[in-house]
Amino acid sequence: MALGPVMMGIARLQLSAEERELLLHPLIGGVILFSRNYESPAQVTALVADIHSLRTPKLLVTVDHEGGRVQRFRAGFTELPAVAYLGKLFDKEPKAARELAELSGWLMATEMRSIGIDFSFAPVLDLGCGICKVIGDRAFHKDPGVVADLAHQYMVGMHRAGMPATGKHFPGHGGVVEDSHLAVPVDKRRYEDLQMEDLMPFDRMAHFGMEAVMVAHVIYEQIDANLAGFSPFWLQEVLRNRLKFQGVIFSDDLEMEGASVVGNVADRAEAAINAGCDMVLVCKEFDAVVNVLERLKNWHNPASQLRLSRLHGKGSVTYESLSSDPEWQRAVKKVIAYDEPHTLGLL
Repeated sequence: MALGPVMMGIARLQLSAEERELLLHPLIGGVILFSRNYESPAQVTALVADIHSLRTPKLLVTVDHEGGRVQRFRAGFTELPAVAYLGKLFDKEPKAARELAELSGWLMATEMRSIGIDFSFAPVLDLGCGICKVIGDRAFHKDPGVVADLAHQYMVGMHRAGMPATGKHFPGHGGVVEDSHLAVPVDKRRYEDLQMEDLMPFDRMAHFGMEAVMVAHVIYEQIDANLAGFSPFWLQEVLRNRLKFQGVIFSDDLEMEGASVVGNVADRAEAAINAGCDMVLVCKEFDAVVNVLERLKNWHNPASQLRLSRLHGKGSVTYESLSSDPEWQRAVKKVIAYDEPHTLGLL
Protein backbone atom coordinates (compact mmCIF):
# COMPACT_ATOMS: atom_id res chain seq x y z
CA MET A 1 0.00 0.00 0.00
CA ALA A 2 1.58 3.30 -1.10
CA LEU A 3 1.60 6.42 1.06
CA GLY A 4 -1.44 8.64 0.63
CA PRO A 5 -1.61 12.46 0.59
CA VAL A 6 -3.11 13.05 4.07
CA MET A 7 -1.16 13.50 7.30
CA MET A 8 -3.31 13.42 10.43
CA GLY A 9 -2.91 14.15 14.12
CA ILE A 10 -3.99 11.84 16.93
CA ALA A 11 -5.66 12.75 20.20
CA ARG A 12 -3.76 11.09 23.04
CA LEU A 13 -0.73 9.12 24.19
CA GLN A 14 -1.80 5.93 22.42
CA LEU A 15 -3.83 5.16 19.32
CA SER A 16 -7.57 4.71 19.80
CA ALA A 17 -9.34 1.91 17.97
CA GLU A 18 -10.93 4.46 15.62
CA GLU A 19 -7.58 6.09 14.85
CA ARG A 20 -5.96 2.74 14.25
CA GLU A 21 -8.65 1.86 11.72
CA LEU A 22 -8.38 5.25 9.99
CA LEU A 23 -4.60 4.92 9.65
CA LEU A 24 -5.18 1.87 7.46
CA HIS A 25 -7.00 4.01 4.89
CA PRO A 26 -4.94 4.14 1.67
CA LEU A 27 -5.15 7.94 1.46
CA ILE A 28 -3.41 8.36 4.83
CA GLY A 29 0.33 8.80 4.48
CA GLY A 30 1.54 9.99 7.87
CA VAL A 31 0.98 11.15 11.43
CA ILE A 32 2.13 14.38 13.06
CA LEU A 33 2.70 14.29 16.82
CA PHE A 34 2.28 17.14 19.33
CA SER A 35 2.89 17.76 23.04
CA ARG A 36 -0.47 16.13 23.73
CA ASN A 37 1.00 12.88 22.43
CA TYR A 38 4.09 12.95 24.64
CA GLU A 39 4.64 11.66 28.17
CA SER A 40 8.10 10.10 28.13
CA PRO A 41 10.72 8.78 25.69
CA ALA A 42 9.56 5.20 26.32
CA GLN A 43 5.92 6.06 25.72
CA VAL A 44 6.52 7.97 22.48
CA THR A 45 8.93 5.29 21.18
CA ALA A 46 6.18 2.71 21.68
CA LEU A 47 3.62 4.99 20.00
CA VAL A 48 5.82 5.60 16.94
CA ALA A 49 6.59 1.88 16.67
CA ASP A 50 2.87 1.10 16.85
CA ILE A 51 2.15 3.55 14.01
CA HIS A 52 5.01 2.20 11.92
CA SER A 53 3.81 -1.39 12.39
CA LEU A 54 0.43 -0.76 10.78
CA ARG A 55 1.47 -0.50 7.14
CA THR A 56 4.07 -1.39 4.53
CA PRO A 57 5.65 0.92 3.55
CA LYS A 58 5.56 2.47 7.00
CA LEU A 59 3.50 5.59 7.56
CA LEU A 60 5.60 8.71 7.98
CA VAL A 61 5.78 10.03 11.55
CA THR A 62 6.80 13.64 12.13
CA VAL A 63 6.84 16.43 14.70
CA ASP A 64 7.68 20.13 14.97
CA HIS A 65 10.96 19.98 16.89
CA GLU A 66 12.82 23.19 16.04
CA GLY A 67 14.01 24.15 19.52
CA GLY A 68 13.23 27.32 21.44
CA ARG A 69 9.49 28.01 21.54
CA VAL A 70 8.64 25.13 19.22
CA GLN A 71 9.82 21.86 20.72
CA ARG A 72 7.02 19.37 21.33
CA PHE A 73 9.01 16.82 23.36
CA ARG A 74 10.95 18.25 26.30
CA ALA A 75 11.40 16.04 29.37
CA GLY A 76 14.08 13.49 28.49
CA PHE A 77 15.44 15.45 25.53
CA THR A 78 17.93 18.29 25.12
CA GLU A 79 16.35 21.72 25.53
CA LEU A 80 17.38 23.08 22.15
CA PRO A 81 18.00 26.84 21.92
CA ALA A 82 16.10 28.90 19.37
CA VAL A 83 18.11 29.11 16.15
CA ALA A 84 18.15 32.91 16.25
CA TYR A 85 21.05 32.57 18.69
CA LEU A 86 23.04 30.94 15.89
CA GLY A 87 22.37 34.03 13.81
CA LYS A 88 23.63 36.28 16.60
CA LEU A 89 26.77 34.18 16.87
CA PHE A 90 27.23 34.35 13.08
CA ASP A 91 27.53 38.14 13.27
CA LYS A 92 30.55 37.71 15.58
CA GLU A 93 32.02 34.33 14.63
CA PRO A 94 30.68 32.94 11.32
CA LYS A 95 32.80 29.78 11.38
CA ALA A 96 31.73 28.87 14.90
CA ALA A 97 28.08 29.54 14.01
CA ARG A 98 28.25 27.23 11.00
CA GLU A 99 29.79 24.46 13.09
CA LEU A 100 27.16 24.85 15.79
CA ALA A 101 24.36 24.90 13.20
CA GLU A 102 25.57 21.56 11.82
CA LEU A 103 25.88 20.16 15.33
CA SER A 104 22.42 21.45 16.30
CA GLY A 105 20.82 19.81 13.27
CA TRP A 106 22.61 16.56 14.07
CA LEU A 107 21.60 16.61 17.75
CA MET A 108 17.95 17.37 17.05
CA ALA A 109 17.74 14.71 14.35
CA THR A 110 19.65 12.07 16.33
CA GLU A 111 17.38 12.45 19.33
CA MET A 112 14.25 12.27 17.19
CA ARG A 113 15.54 9.32 15.17
CA SER A 114 16.33 7.51 18.44
CA ILE A 115 12.59 7.29 19.14
CA GLY A 116 11.67 6.43 15.55
CA ILE A 117 10.53 9.87 14.28
CA ASP A 118 11.15 10.02 10.52
CA PHE A 119 11.62 13.78 10.29
CA SER A 120 11.01 17.08 12.01
CA PHE A 121 9.49 20.01 10.13
CA ALA A 122 12.76 21.95 10.13
CA PRO A 123 14.65 24.13 9.41
CA VAL A 124 12.74 27.42 9.37
CA LEU A 125 13.81 29.47 6.31
CA ASP A 126 11.74 32.56 7.10
CA LEU A 127 13.61 35.84 7.62
CA GLY A 128 13.84 37.26 11.14
CA CYS A 129 12.92 40.83 10.23
CA GLY A 130 11.31 41.66 13.57
CA ILE A 131 7.90 41.98 11.91
CA CYS A 132 6.26 38.60 12.54
CA LYS A 133 6.12 37.59 16.21
CA VAL A 134 5.01 34.02 15.48
CA ILE A 135 8.30 33.58 13.59
CA GLY A 136 10.51 35.71 15.83
CA ASP A 137 13.50 33.77 17.15
CA ARG A 138 12.50 30.71 15.12
CA ALA A 139 14.35 32.40 12.23
CA PHE A 140 18.13 32.14 11.96
CA HIS A 141 18.69 35.75 10.86
CA LYS A 142 17.26 38.70 8.93
CA ASP A 143 19.81 38.36 6.10
CA PRO A 144 18.68 35.78 3.50
CA GLY A 145 22.28 34.79 2.73
CA VAL A 146 22.98 34.05 6.38
CA VAL A 147 19.70 32.11 6.70
CA ALA A 148 20.65 29.97 3.70
CA ASP A 149 24.18 29.43 5.03
CA LEU A 150 23.12 28.36 8.52
CA ALA A 151 20.13 26.34 7.30
CA HIS A 152 22.41 24.48 4.91
CA GLN A 153 24.73 23.51 7.75
CA TYR A 154 21.75 22.56 9.92
CA MET A 155 20.53 20.30 7.10
CA VAL A 156 23.98 18.73 6.75
CA GLY A 157 23.71 17.75 10.42
CA MET A 158 20.21 16.36 9.94
CA HIS A 159 21.39 14.30 6.99
CA ARG A 160 24.33 12.95 8.99
CA ALA A 161 21.79 11.66 11.53
CA GLY A 162 19.60 10.06 8.83
CA MET A 163 16.84 12.68 8.70
CA PRO A 164 15.51 14.57 5.63
CA ALA A 165 14.98 18.34 5.86
CA THR A 166 11.79 20.37 5.40
CA GLY A 167 12.17 24.11 4.85
CA LYS A 168 9.31 26.35 5.92
CA HIS A 169 7.24 28.47 5.33
CA PHE A 170 7.48 28.99 1.54
CA PRO A 171 7.70 31.60 0.06
CA GLY A 172 8.37 33.37 3.37
CA HIS A 173 6.30 34.18 6.49
CA GLY A 174 8.66 36.75 8.00
CA GLY A 175 7.23 39.84 6.31
CA VAL A 176 3.70 39.82 7.79
CA VAL A 177 2.48 40.87 11.23
CA GLU A 178 -0.40 38.40 11.48
CA ASP A 179 -0.10 34.89 12.93
CA SER A 180 -1.61 32.49 10.38
CA HIS A 181 -2.80 30.26 13.23
CA LEU A 182 -5.23 33.04 14.15
CA ALA A 183 -5.74 35.26 11.07
CA VAL A 184 -5.24 35.51 7.31
CA PRO A 185 -1.89 37.27 6.77
CA VAL A 186 -1.48 39.52 3.72
CA ASP A 187 1.96 40.45 2.39
CA LYS A 188 1.89 43.54 0.14
CA ARG A 189 5.37 43.24 -1.39
CA ARG A 190 6.15 42.77 -5.08
CA TYR A 191 7.58 39.55 -6.48
CA GLU A 192 10.89 41.31 -7.16
CA ASP A 193 11.21 42.13 -3.45
CA LEU A 194 10.49 38.57 -2.37
CA GLN A 195 12.87 37.22 -4.99
CA MET A 196 15.77 39.21 -3.55
CA GLU A 197 14.87 38.45 0.05
CA ASP A 198 12.52 35.72 1.29
CA LEU A 199 12.81 33.40 -1.71
CA MET A 200 16.61 33.26 -1.63
CA PRO A 201 16.95 30.69 1.19
CA PHE A 202 14.40 28.40 -0.49
CA ASP A 203 16.18 28.73 -3.83
CA ARG A 204 19.57 27.88 -2.35
CA MET A 205 18.28 25.06 -0.17
CA ALA A 206 16.50 23.50 -3.16
CA HIS A 207 19.85 23.34 -4.92
CA PHE A 208 21.54 22.00 -1.77
CA GLY A 209 19.20 18.97 -1.85
CA MET A 210 16.45 19.86 0.65
CA GLU A 211 13.88 17.07 0.53
CA ALA A 212 10.66 18.93 1.40
CA VAL A 213 8.99 22.32 1.80
CA MET A 214 6.04 23.47 3.90
CA VAL A 215 3.97 26.29 2.42
CA ALA A 216 2.77 29.42 4.23
CA HIS A 217 -0.88 30.35 4.78
CA VAL A 218 -0.13 33.87 3.48
CA ILE A 219 -1.62 35.89 0.60
CA TYR A 220 0.91 37.91 -1.42
CA GLU A 221 -1.72 40.19 -2.88
CA GLN A 222 0.48 42.04 -5.40
CA ILE A 223 1.45 38.69 -6.95
CA ASP A 224 -1.45 36.22 -6.69
CA ALA A 225 -4.91 36.37 -5.12
CA ASN A 226 -4.66 32.88 -3.58
CA LEU A 227 -3.02 31.86 -0.34
CA ALA A 228 0.40 30.49 -1.26
CA GLY A 229 -0.47 26.96 -0.16
CA PHE A 230 -3.43 26.91 -2.55
CA SER A 231 -1.75 28.69 -5.45
CA PRO A 232 -0.66 26.94 -8.68
CA PHE A 233 1.45 30.02 -9.38
CA TRP A 234 3.51 29.66 -6.20
CA LEU A 235 3.70 25.87 -6.11
CA GLN A 236 4.03 24.97 -9.76
CA GLU A 237 5.38 28.05 -11.54
CA VAL A 238 7.70 29.38 -8.83
CA LEU A 239 8.66 26.40 -6.67
CA ARG A 240 8.71 23.66 -9.32
CA ASN A 241 9.62 25.59 -12.48
CA ARG A 242 11.69 28.60 -11.38
CA LEU A 243 13.41 27.13 -8.31
CA LYS A 244 13.59 23.62 -9.82
CA PHE A 245 12.49 22.05 -6.53
CA GLN A 246 11.77 18.34 -6.94
CA GLY A 247 10.97 17.35 -3.34
CA VAL A 248 7.76 16.99 -1.33
CA ILE A 249 5.42 19.98 -0.91
CA PHE A 250 3.46 19.98 2.37
CA SER A 251 0.55 22.22 3.20
CA ASP A 252 0.58 23.83 6.61
CA ASP A 253 -2.17 22.68 8.97
CA LEU A 254 -5.46 23.05 7.09
CA GLU A 255 -7.34 23.67 10.33
CA MET A 256 -5.51 26.96 10.95
CA GLU A 257 -7.51 30.17 10.70
CA GLY A 258 -5.17 31.39 7.97
CA ALA A 259 -6.66 28.81 5.60
CA SER A 260 -10.29 29.65 6.39
CA VAL A 261 -10.86 31.79 3.29
CA VAL A 262 -10.62 28.66 1.11
CA GLY A 263 -13.73 26.99 2.59
CA ASN A 264 -14.19 24.05 4.94
CA VAL A 265 -11.31 21.67 5.64
CA ALA A 266 -12.27 19.30 2.81
CA ASP A 267 -12.41 22.26 0.39
CA ARG A 268 -8.97 23.32 1.58
CA ALA A 269 -7.51 19.85 1.10
CA GLU A 270 -8.87 19.57 -2.43
CA ALA A 271 -7.62 23.05 -3.35
CA ALA A 272 -4.16 22.41 -1.90
CA ILE A 273 -3.76 19.11 -3.74
CA ASN A 274 -4.99 20.64 -7.00
CA ALA A 275 -2.55 23.52 -6.60
CA GLY A 276 0.40 21.17 -6.27
CA CYS A 277 0.76 19.98 -2.66
CA ASP A 278 1.87 16.36 -2.28
CA MET A 279 0.57 16.02 1.27
CA VAL A 280 -1.92 18.00 3.36
CA LEU A 281 -1.96 18.27 7.15
CA VAL A 282 -5.14 17.87 9.23
CA CYS A 283 -3.78 18.03 12.73
CA LYS A 284 -6.61 17.91 15.24
CA GLU A 285 -10.20 16.97 14.39
CA PHE A 286 -10.94 13.31 13.60
CA ASP A 287 -14.12 14.17 11.68
CA ALA A 288 -12.20 16.66 9.54
CA VAL A 289 -9.80 13.88 8.51
CA VAL A 290 -12.74 11.64 7.56
CA ASN A 291 -14.27 14.42 5.45
CA VAL A 292 -10.96 15.06 3.69
CA LEU A 293 -10.53 11.37 2.86
CA GLU A 294 -13.99 11.30 1.33
CA ARG A 295 -13.28 14.42 -0.75
CA LEU A 296 -9.96 13.05 -2.04
CA LYS A 297 -11.25 9.56 -2.82
CA ASN A 298 -10.31 9.83 -6.51
CA TRP A 299 -6.76 11.01 -5.79
CA HIS A 300 -4.03 9.24 -7.73
CA ASN A 301 -0.55 10.70 -8.11
CA PRO A 302 2.35 8.26 -8.53
CA ALA A 303 4.88 11.13 -8.59
CA SER A 304 3.71 12.32 -5.16
CA GLN A 305 3.83 8.77 -3.82
CA LEU A 306 7.41 8.39 -5.01
CA ARG A 307 8.47 11.69 -3.45
CA LEU A 308 6.81 10.79 -0.14
CA SER A 309 8.52 7.39 -0.03
CA ARG A 310 11.89 9.16 0.18
CA LEU A 311 11.09 10.83 3.52
CA HIS A 312 11.54 7.80 5.77
CA GLY A 313 14.30 8.29 8.31
CA LYS A 314 17.47 6.25 8.05
CA GLY A 315 19.78 4.73 10.65
CA SER A 316 19.01 2.83 13.82
CA VAL A 317 20.31 4.56 16.95
CA THR A 318 18.36 3.81 20.15
CA TYR A 319 17.34 6.27 22.82
CA GLU A 320 18.99 4.12 25.51
CA SER A 321 22.36 4.35 23.74
CA LEU A 322 22.47 8.15 23.55
CA SER A 323 23.69 8.85 27.08
CA SER A 324 26.78 6.68 26.58
CA ASP A 325 27.61 8.08 23.14
CA PRO A 326 30.63 10.44 23.37
CA GLU A 327 29.53 12.35 20.24
CA TRP A 328 26.08 12.97 21.72
CA GLN A 329 27.63 14.08 25.02
CA ARG A 330 29.91 16.57 23.24
CA ALA A 331 27.03 17.84 21.10
CA VAL A 332 24.77 18.49 24.07
CA LYS A 333 27.51 20.36 25.90
CA LYS A 334 28.28 22.60 22.93
CA VAL A 335 24.70 23.23 21.81
CA ILE A 336 23.27 24.22 25.18
CA ALA A 337 26.26 26.50 25.83
CA TYR A 338 25.00 29.11 23.33
CA ASP A 339 21.53 29.19 24.82
CA GLU A 340 19.84 32.22 26.31
CA PRO A 341 16.51 32.11 28.21
CA HIS A 342 13.60 31.12 25.98
CA THR A 343 9.96 30.37 26.59
CA LEU A 344 8.41 26.93 26.49
CA GLY A 345 6.88 25.49 23.35
CA LEU A 346 3.30 25.74 22.23
CA LEU A 347 0.94 22.87 22.97
